[in-house]
Amino acid sequence: MKTTAICHGSATIINAIATGKGAAFGIELWTKAAIELDDSGKIDGKIKDAPGEDTTLIELCARKVLDHFNADYGAKIETESSIPIARGLKSSSTAANAVVLGIYGALAEKEDIREADDLALINLGIDAAIDAKVTITGAFDDASSAYFGGYVVTDNTERKILKGGDMETLDVLIFVPEEKTYTHSVDVKRMKLLEREVEIAWNEALKGNLYAALTLNGLLYSATTNNDPDIALEALNAGAIAAGLSGTGPAVAALTMDRADEIRDAWQAFEGEVIKTRVNNEKAHIVE
Repeated sequence: MKTTAICHGSATIINAIATGKGAAFGIELWTKAAIELDDSGKIDGKIKDAPGEDTTLIELCARKVLDHFNADYGAKIETESSIPIARGLKSSSTAANAVVLGIYGALAEKEDIREADDLALINLGIDAAIDAKVTITGAFDDASSAYFGGYVVTDNTERKILKGGDMETLDVLIFVPEEKTYTHSVDVKRMKLLEREVEIAWNEALKGNLYAALTLNGLLYSATTNNDPDIALEALNAGAIAAGLSGTGPAVAALTMDRADEIRDAWQAFEGEVIKTRVNNEKAHIVE
């Protein structure tokens, strides 16, 4: 019997690489993980939408959960997603959450296992992401906002949520350039040059000024990652409430109440795809 879990995606408010503290919010893009446990002892991962991508993260997530519950099973795992890979849109955190929750749900169907709280499951996925080398900070902010929905402001070093809750259900437009940026390849030393300034933006997020924090963070990290700030600035000029780089880029997210068409038109000047989604406040869950 297959168990399927879904986790929605996430976008950056504050990138945690410079300071170890971050913030992020949920978006309606999604990843599903279909899980089938067996007695083979082997874990076989497959990415339906991108068969050429590395499946190490998927397989490590499954192993972490099985080991955590001392469960002697193998697993066949297939993920599918509406989230572009390696564009700063938290594809790794979302996949980790979906696989961990799916394995946990599949185990619960087979055995009387002890209940795991949400943060324990999130942390298993983060541990797997660190082992798979797809994250620098552990991405606790990304994983938490993807799992719980809404927004979170976090201390990634301590893996603590300092503030969080539902977010205004705005439209989210995402500009996705063609090139990919894998997190392990970024210049961390260069990003830390603006550590003090990123800390100011993070404090604004902690005060609840999420939109100003998002825009400021995007401008700061665009400077240290050589991403084009004009994409976010043109969105603001077209009426976005906030706009900025997501993760280490190259994607840019813009939030708007009613100016989606104007932002999309403004972005026609740049080469890339535009995705329209919305803020997500729904928690990750088992769908079948």
